Amino acid sequence: MLSDNKEQQKSPKRRFLLILGVAAFIGFCILGLGLIFWDDIPFDIPKTQRTIYGSVILVYAVLRFSRYFRKDPDEN
Repeated sequence: MLSDNKEQQKSPKRRFLLILGVAAFIGFCILGLGLIFWDDIPFDIPKTQRTIYGSVILVYAVLRFSRYFRKDPDEN
């Protein structure tokens, strides 16, 4: 019974990296959405460039977050 539960639990390293990945994902999403929708941004960047930069940051956040769910070849 305990061996079944141990196989399903994540290692402390994996758990920490998941928490860190979720925090980074949320941070990048806030940054990307802030660039896209914040009208009074204190930078002198045209709206189209802000939209492009924000979109690139959002795509990066999704790609980075999706890497956390791939299984490492070292892990069983």
